[in-house]
Amino acid sequence: MKLPGARIGLVTLAAAIPLTVGGFIVQGRQPQAGVRLFQQVIAIVNDRYVDSIAVGSLYEKAARGLVAELKDPYAELYSPKDLEMFNQNTAGFYGGIGMAIESQDGLITVAKVYPHTPSERAGIRVGDKIVGVDTMSVRNWKIDQVSASLKGPAGTQVAARFLRPGVPEPFEVKFTREVVRIPAVPFAIMLDGKVGYVPLQGFNETASAEVRESLARLTREGARSFVLDLRGNPGGFLEQADTLANMFLPKGVEILSVRSRDEPTVTHTTTQTPLAPTVPLVVLINGRSASASEIVAGALQDHDRALLMGSTSFGKGLVQSMYRLDGGYAIKLTTAKWYTPSGRSIQRERKLTDDGQLVEVHPDSLETDSARAARPRYKSDGGRIVYGGGAITPDIVVPLDTLTATEQRLDKALAAKPQEAYLALYDYAFDQSKKVRPDFTVTPEMREGLYQQMIKRGVPVDRKEYDAAQSYVDRLLDARISTLAFGDSTAKRRDVPNDPQLRRALDMLHNGGTTKELLARATAAQPPSSRPESR
Repeated sequence: MKLPGARIGLVTLAAAIPLTVGGFIVQGRQPQAGVRLFQQVIAIVNDRYVDSIAVGSLYEKAARGLVAELKDPYAELYSPKDLEMFNQNTAGFYGGIGMAIESQDGLITVAKVYPHTPSERAGIRVGDKIVGVDTMSVRNWKIDQVSASLKGPAGTQVAARFLRPGVPEPFEVKFTREVVRIPAVPFAIMLDGKVGYVPLQGFNETASAEVRESLARLTREGARSFVLDLRGNPGGFLEQADTLANMFLPKGVEILSVRSRDEPTVTHTTTQTPLAPTVPLVVLINGRSASASEIVAGALQDHDRALLMGSTSFGKGLVQSMYRLDGGYAIKLTTAKWYTPSGRSIQRERKLTDDGQLVEVHPDSLETDSARAARPRYKSDGGRIVYGGGAITPDIVVPLDTLTATEQRLDKALAAKPQEAYLALYDYAFDQSKKVRPDFTVTPEMREGLYQQMIKRGVPVDRKEYDAAQSYVDRLLDARISTLAFGDSTAKRRDVPNDPQLRRALDMLHNGGTTKELLARATAAQPPSSRPESR
């Protein structure tokens, strides 16, 4: 049973049900035998195991083992610290110093520095290694331990020690923590004078408000159509997906339905007057668009409200619920499946590997005519064919540009020493970012400078292959220099020629007046078996 007033979403909060209720006594001998087995194992391990383990720790280990044995890749038992971090991440803001970290070769490494934060002001760079926090060494610490130690109430202080390639000794920085806000919409810009471009990175608690603000501002600036970019968006709160879909769909239409094992189907419908009910809209998706992203994309596709472009989405059609437990713990379980308005399940079967990766049980990422023909078909409101059986298939599939053979060889050489190659590019681009103007072009001198940095750091780059892959090198330099010098929005403007999916979206919006016309053009380009039936 859900808590009164609790948020219902891809992660819902519910009251924990005591283990003694409705369970072991009324269900007969088999559950009682299981209880005895569990109690006996706990007792023997507690009394006889060579190392002493606190009873509380034993029960936690048993609980984690139970969750793991469910083979639910999305199930998880959260400790109080885990739950605090989860809440911070999904809220979209936290008290900290403004960096994202990852593990590289066993070292905690700065992966991103957020703008206007203590980390940026202190000059922390991507690639710096964290070796200590306050007086403690972080050797053998996990990422969540380091992250938790760096976070804290705004106004408090924390010191961190860093290693930087090329700097012989560790250096220490003292930070004063601030409220760090991770935007769901990092920027929103006008492209080609009349198309509003809104990239949405995730569905945190402020996602729909940020999109609404971006749409309103770009409309005031003269946008007559929009591209909503959900590529790489892993999802988040379901209520944010509901609210976002409602910005484009009329009041009273279905967004999705949620079906669980023992409860009635719950149908989510739009409840508000839409902000942009008719503006031409293209939604970009790819293989990393998941969960809430797929809810929005599926609803807009089923109701013929947007043209979907890009590549097939991830395929996560499951709903998780969070149940709070005693002692500050919580458990997250998959409790339901969700379906698009036309009745499609987009769940693509996956399994969790030993190294924690989700892989498809039956991989098939090619959107060929034969692959589509094997999938179940549904109809949109207007009678268009839409596909179930796993993930969201865009109305127009636009593959990314592939590297030439020469570019692939250079890319392979860079991958042989990825950290050194990354830092060579970063350091050279950081130096150039202080010198360039917004309309800069990559020069032969820049290519030579990057090559020398690569050689200096021991990256095995062949000179002839490097020179032959000039366009690839130029893209690397342009993206990194423009981001460091002018920010993400300017870098994206410059990157449009290298983004075939966005280029195609802009072309479609320039040539098609209404969403209905966009869909008609997309349908005309499909094979006959995918076109709507006459009525």
